[in-house]
Parts: sequence; structure tokens; C-alpha cells
Amino acid sequence: MGKLKGKAYNYILCLATGILIGILIGLIIMTTLVSYRMDQLYENIAYLENLVSSKDAKLEKLEESINTMQLVLKDIQIIISFQDKEMEDRIDKIEIEKAIKEKYNNLLGKEVKTIDPDLAVEVVDRRIFRLEGKEYRLRVNKLMLTEVLRIWIEVELIE
Repeated sequence: MGKLKGKAYNYILCLATGILIGILIGLIIMTTLVSYRMDQLYENIAYLENLVSSKDAKLEKLEESINTMQLVLKDIQIIISFQDKEMEDRIDKIEIEKAIKEKYNNLLGKEVKTIDPDLAVEVVDRRIFRLEGKEYRLRVNKLMLTEVLRIWIEVELIE
């Protein structure tokens, strides 16, 4: 009779251990999936916050210059390319773009002919940008000034 109780005890112990291990593996998988999804949502939120702030600034400047019939700067587009494609991080790219747009927001609503392109290039050219312990060197490749200011910037990670 003692052997039967021992086998039943071992069976229950194995069953409980299997259930416990299954629960732990399930929790690990769920935690991994949830954290991945949260990272995606964080990137999306950062992008949308940047978009909203730039649209607000653009709207304010355009409202100020609505009465003039001259060719005015209506939008700023920043095209960022990383020198090393492997180092490209979407959140860093969004933060760099946001910081650069903040530098140029005061140009919104101004007449295009009054904006000095050479001075506009010098605002960010050869600038070192620090973000979360990383340093990036910004280089302006091209600038196009019409109703939309387009700036092509190459970003290099400084090690």
C-alpha cells in the first residue's frame, strides 16, 4: 500500500510541476509579445506627437501670414538618411527630425525671398546632436527652398 501512495504522490508532483512549468513558459511568451507590441506603439506615439507639434507650429505661422499675398514658407520637410544603414533607429530618427524642425519653425510664414538659403543650411550643418548617450553628426546634403523648405540631411553616428 505504501508503494501505491508513493506512486500517486510522484504522479501528482509531476503533474503539478508540468502545470507550473507550462504557466511559466506561457507567462514568458506573453510578456515578450506584449513588450514587443508596446515598443511598436511607443514608436507610433512618438511619430504622431512629432507630427502634431509640427502641424500646430505650421498652422500658427500660416495664420499669422494669411493676409499677405507673397510666396510664403508653408511647410518644412526633413529627409534624414543615416550614413550607416545598420545604425538607423526609427525613434532616434523621429527625435532628430523633431529637433531640426524646431530649429526651423521660426521660418514658417516668412516670405521665401527674404530667407537666406546659406544661413538656413548653416543652422544644422556640421552640428553634433546628442540623444540618449549617442552622438550624431548632421550634414546637410541639399536644400530646396520654395513654399516648402526641403532639407536632405545625412546623419553619422560618432563613436
